[in-house]
Amino acid sequence: MKISTFRLFRLLAACCLTLVLAGTVRASAGSDTARVADGDLPPLDGLWKGPLKVPGGQLEVIFRFVKLTGGEYFCTLDVPLQKVSRMNVKTELKGDTIRLYAEEAASRFIGKLSPDGKQMVGMWQAPGFKTPMTLTFTAVPAMNAKNVRLTPPYREEEATFSNLTVNARLAGVLTIPAGPGPFPAVVLLSDSGPHDRDGTVGDFAPLGMLADYLTRRGIAVLRFDDRGVAKSGGTPATTTADLVSDAQAGLNYLRTRPEIDLSHLGLVGHGEGGNVALLAAAQPLPPAFVVTMAAYGLPGREIVVQQQATTLRTLGTEAAQIDAATKRQQAMLEIIRQTTDNAQAQAIVANMLKQNNAAVDNATAQASAAEMTSPHYRYFLAFNPIEKLPAVACPVLLLNGTADLTVNADANITALEKGLKASKKNVTVHKLIGVNHLFQPDQTKWPIINGQQQPNFSPETEEIIREWIVAQTKK
Repeated sequence: MKISTFRLFRLLAACCLTLVLAGTVRASAGSDTARVADGDLPPLDGLWKGPLKVPGGQLEVIFRFVKLTGGEYFCTLDVPLQKVSRMNVKTELKGDTIRLYAEEAASRFIGKLSPDGKQMVGMWQAPGFKTPMTLTFTAVPAMNAKNVRLTPPYREEEATFSNLTVNARLAGVLTIPAGPGPFPAVVLLSDSGPHDRDGTVGDFAPLGMLADYLTRRGIAVLRFDDRGVAKSGGTPATTTADLVSDAQAGLNYLRTRPEIDLSHLGLVGHGEGGNVALLAAAQPLPPAFVVTMAAYGLPGREIVVQQQATTLRTLGTEAAQIDAATKRQQAMLEIIRQTTDNAQAQAIVANMLKQNNAAVDNATAQASAAEMTSPHYRYFLAFNPIEKLPAVACPVLLLNGTADLTVNADANITALEKGLKASKKNVTVHKLIGVNHLFQPDQTKWPIINGQQQPNFSPETEEIIREWIVAQTKK
C-alpha cells in the first residue's frame, strides 16, 4: 500500500535536516566498467536528471552544472515536488567519480560517469535511507537560438567593459529600443551564485525575459555574465559587497553610450543582486533609482534559520521537529559567530552535526563544518542588509512574491521598507500574490506552448517595474 504524499514528505523531511551530498565511491573488485581518465572527463555543463525512489513512489531530482573559467563547477539541486529550488551543491571530481556536497538537508549521492559522458550511476544515501540512482544528461536549451527566436524590434549589441577594482573583463549584451533616444536604462544584477547574463536557472531565464519586456517598451537594458561565467573573466565574487564594483562598472559603461539618458540610469537586482543594488546606491556616483526583486532584509544568520524552517514546513514536518531543528541550527551559528579560531570552530560544529544526527559520518560532518566556517559563509551570516540603507538617497521599488520559499516576503520587505523610510526615502512596495522566488506567477497562469505549460516571468511584475521606471523619468 502506498503511503500518502504528506507522510512521504515527512519521511523526506526527516532525511533533510542537515543535507550533505557527500562521501566516497570505490570501484568493486574485478569491475569491468571502463574508467574515464582525469584529463578526458567530458564536460558536465547542463542538467542531470534522475528518479529518486522513495517508499511509496519516486521524486525527480535535477542537478544543474555550470563550468567556471577556473575549471571548477558551480552546481545546484532542484527537487520540484518538494519545492526545492537552486539548493547550492559543492562539486568534487576525481577520475570518473563525481562527489557532491550541499548544506540544507541530510543525504548524499556519489556517482560514476559513464564512458560516453551521458549518465552518472551511483548511490543516494540519507540517514536511514539508501537507494541506487542514475542521473541522465540533458543539454540546457539555447534560449536565444536563431531557430527558435524571432528578431526583436530593438537593437542588440555585445558589450564588454572592465571592472578595474578587481581587474576583471565583463561581457554581456546591451539592448537598445528602436529610435534615436536617449533612453532611460538599467543594469540587471543576478541572484547569488554564478549566473549567465540571462540569470538562467534550469531552462528558465528571468533576466533575459525581463530585459526583452523592458526594451520593447522604451528602456535600454545591460545584462552581463557574472565573473568567471561564460564570456566574463575574473574570479567569482565571494561576498555581496565585492559585487558592488561590478554594478558600478556596468553603470559607467552605460554612461559612455550616447543613446542613454545619463540622468535616468538605474539598477535592477534579483535576490542578492537587489542587495548589491542598494549597496551601490549608498556609494559615490549612485544610480538614479533602484528596483529590488526578493532582496534580503534580514541578517544572514536569520535568513539561514528562516529558510530551513520554511523548507521543513513545506515538507509537512511537525512544528515540534521544526522548533528543535531551529534551536540546533541557531546554536551552531552562534558557535561560528563567537569562535574566531577556525580550526576550533570546525571541530565544534562537526561534533554538533554528528551528535544531532548519528547517521552523519565523520567525513561528511567535517566537510559540512568546513563550508559553514568558510570566509564566504561567515560573511553571509554577519551581513546586515539594512546597515547602509540610511545612505541611500534615490527612489527605491521593493518587490517580493508571496510564494517565495527562499526569501520570506513579509519579513524581508518589511525590514527593507522600515530601513529606507527611516531616512524619508521615496519607497514603493509591492507584494505579488502567488509569485515565487524566480518571479514566476502561479502555475495556473503559465502560457501553453506546444501543448505544454511553460513558466514565464510574472507579467504583473514586468508591468509594475516598467511603469515605475517611466514614472521616475518624469520627475
